Amino acid sequence: MPVWRSWAFRLYLGGLVLLALVSALDPGGLRKARRLAGEAGRIEADNARLAEENARLSREVKALRTDPSAMERAAREDLGLVRPGERVYRVEGPGP
Repeated sequence: MPVWRSWAFRLYLGGLVLLALVSALDPGGLRKARRLAGEAGRIEADNARLAEENARLSREVKALRTDPSAMERAAREDLGLVRPGERVYRVEGPGP
């Protein structure tokens, strides 16, 4: 008699199917695992983006500490400072 015809094998196979269905339908089962896997992917992408931003900021801090031209650029762009004798012209575009 083939194995698939025995009652023990059918009972085992039925149990596996039942467990798979329960896992698929249970909110704490397969659906939760898929949701958590998606969330983990989003978190990893956020971590990569933040690591890039941290590296960029570290380079900027190092430049501001060691490079006088970087310090001048930051003072001009961020603080709006100008050298004595320079004139600032503001050009405004059309309104919204």
